[in-house]
Amino acid sequence: MTENIGPADRAYRGVLRATGLTVLVVMGLVGLFLGFRAAQALRVAGWGFLTTEAWEPDAKVFGIATVLTGTLLIAAVAILIAVPMATGTALYISEYTSGWWKKLLITLVDLMAAVPSVVYGLWGFFLLQGHVIGLSRWISDYFGWIPFLAVEGVDPSDPLASETVYTSSTFIAGLVVAMMITPVICSVMREVFAQAPAGEREGAYALGATRWGMIRAVVLPYGRGGMIGGTMLGLGRALGETIAVYLIISPAVEIQPLILQNGANSVSALIALRYGESTPFATSALMAAGLSLFVLTLIVNFVASSFIARSRSGAASDA
Repeated sequence: MTENIGPADRAYRGVLRATGLTVLVVMGLVGLFLGFRAAQALRVAGWGFLTTEAWEPDAKVFGIATVLTGTLLIAAVAILIAVPMATGTALYISEYTSGWWKKLLITLVDLMAAVPSVVYGLWGFFLLQGHVIGLSRWISDYFGWIPFLAVEGVDPSDPLASETVYTSSTFIAGLVVAMMITPVICSVMREVFAQAPAGEREGAYALGATRWGMIRAVVLPYGRGGMIGGTMLGLGRALGETIAVYLIISPAVEIQPLILQNGANSVSALIALRYGESTPFATSALMAAGLSLFVLTLIVNFVASSFIARSRSGAASDA
């Protein structure tokens, strides 16, 4: 059956297709540029680029094992903190508020998403870090038996022990990044939750469900795709965050799996720190690091797309 669409619809469809193709072309060009500039360093490093911890390009000893591990740890901390906050906030705004209060909360969340990352970084360095040290110490004292929550070189029974060992850590950097990505995740979830079918909501109430029961039976299952999509969108930003992480962390020269202890690193922070003083070959090595982050972000997005396509909200959006 031939579609009966007018000229305006054809023009709109053409604009959408052109826009989508433009995005794909730009992403492809970015990947080609990074690959071309990174080729020299990758030929020298080989597969050792993924496993070497040191970063001394001019000595031909360099790799992203340290910074890639740090990037993943910071992003993991941020996601574990941001997703529950974003989910709760989105549900509260979409299901429990109305009128001017709802509009105010939506505006505040959107404004938080627009705050520059350097502001979050300064806030984290000068204000948040000093107030979180006590929490970091408490976690390490009571849960230090968990390997990644331990802190080396600290006696829990000594109240006068130096607190600098808890500063500039993966945990603090993850907290700052979590504050940055929570509004983004929340906005996506809120929009999806609001689109849950009204008939199914009323049916749940008719069967005697409470509001929370309706949310569990209707809203959350329907919004699963949006929850995954918002989380992956936030994860993409967490993986690539530069300035806020750069201001917080104390760059580590080896893999630092202890998230509460001083010392962390990330791919983006490495690039920001070393680019200005790099030789041409070192610049090629930094481009290789950027290429690895680019590929990692693409993988995350592809995985997210596969999950979203299987969900009800994702299928509805494609229809």
